[in-house]
Amino acid sequence: MVTTIAPDRTGGTVDSTDNTCGFISISDLSLYYGDFRALKSVNIDIDCHAITALIGPSGCGKSTFLRCLNRMNDLIPGARVEGQILLDGVDITAPAIDVVELRKRVGMVFQQPNPFPKSIFDNVAYGPRIHGTTNKAELEDIVEESLRRAALWEEVKDDLHKSAMMLSGGQQQRLCIARVLAVKPEVVLMDEPCSALDPISTLRIEELMQVLKTDYTIIIVTHNMQQAARVSDFTGFFLMGELIEFDKSPVIFTRPKDKRTEDYVTGRFG
Repeated sequence: MVTTIAPDRTGGTVDSTDNTCGFISISDLSLYYGDFRALKSVNIDIDCHAITALIGPSGCGKSTFLRCLNRMNDLIPGARVEGQILLDGVDITAPAIDVVELRKRVGMVFQQPNPFPKSIFDNVAYGPRIHGTTNKAELEDIVEESLRRAALWEEVKDDLHKSAMMLSGGQQQRLCIARVLAVKPEVVLMDEPCSALDPISTLRIEELMQVLKTDYTIIIVTHNMQQAARVSDFTGFFLMGELIEFDKSPVIFTRPKDKRTEDYVTGRFG
């Protein structure tokens, strides 16, 4: 039996009654790949302007869950969702939802940095252009603001028209974050964003997340439990498609209520 634990959320986060803050409420979410049930009745509320980490062994469903939040699983033949995902009170699983607009509001940073084979400027300007921004001065402002928010501006401001492929791995990942921020999302999803990076670049990304949560809801999938403990406000532990426990991160890592969570965070399995 699953013992999903609801956290005590007193203090430390923005009031979820703000209807534009990126508050996510999920009820009885299941996802199927054909007949295989990859997620099993997940229930969770994800607070605005906080970092929520998702942990668990490989294949446990955490990345599948993340992809539900911007409907990336729609691209997989045979995938179907049951249950409800509310973003600021709107069910994003509804057929009438504009998926392009949803992915503007809920951006994603992937495990491997994936800059486009374009200039640094054109990488960041790509999203705003797709969504109709054509004014050169406005695009320049968006690019600068986004690169500043991604802590990359000072490193690349003199090289904006050079290829993004010339950047280091850590710089490329921050560029990808800037590209997401350029379309002004409410939620930023990060699927193991540091797994391909060296320790110094990882630290830069972790520091950046702490700054960004002032303006965005951040959800990160990570296999690195030390990272989850360092950066997150809340942590959810997944196992075999089930959300076993969800609570404030200090609770999950020091006094979890479910023995399976305790076994995982102490290294007894997984």
